[in-house]
Amino acid sequence: MQGEDDLRGLAKIMAFMRAVSILLVLMHLYWFCYGFFLERGWTLEVINKILGNFDRTAGLFSHTLYTKVFALVLLALSCLGTKGVKNEKITWSKIYVALGVGFVLFFLNTPLLKLSPVIGTFLYILTISLGYIALLMAGVWMSRLLRTNLMDDVFNNENESFQQETKLMENEYSVNLPPNFTTKENGTTVG
Repeated sequence: MQGEDDLRGLAKIMAFMRAVSILLVLMHLYWFCYGFFLERGWTLEVINKILGNFDRTAGLFSHTLYTKVFALVLLALSCLGTKGVKNEKITWSKIYVALGVGFVLFFLNTPLLKLSPVIGTFLYILTISLGYIALLMAGVWMSRLLRTNLMDDVFNNENESFQQETKLMENEYSVNLPPNFTTKENGTTVG
């Protein structure tokens, strides 16, 4: 019972870190694409004050990389604590492709801000969103592969085996079957 509560608590912490990571990306987009949002009237004075205080006290928006790096760190930590469903189709080559595409789209898109305000901002928001999603996919896939060795024990025999009684025991209700099990200590099959 306690283990289930601990797992639920860990899942909540991981979801919270991922939410903060997404919030950092949204704050980044609001700050660095402010002119775009101002033209459309999508700004709030309260948000401007909050983000201004973040920038004054922590220097969070003094460079485009700072918020991106903080968001990526929180995303990586949230992926490490995530226990996913097994999927044999996940390979390291797919993870490397997703990481590469995500890195390029997420980090190397700053020159798009120098394009025209509408098209450049739209492309910047699109690339940072797609890059974040690709990095998230790569992180979850990596966590799944690192947590479970899928091909070593396909039928999960190792985790489901346990030491059984090998001594013959007889009484009026006994049913004796020949033993056939694998022990974890030495990996041998008894039978």
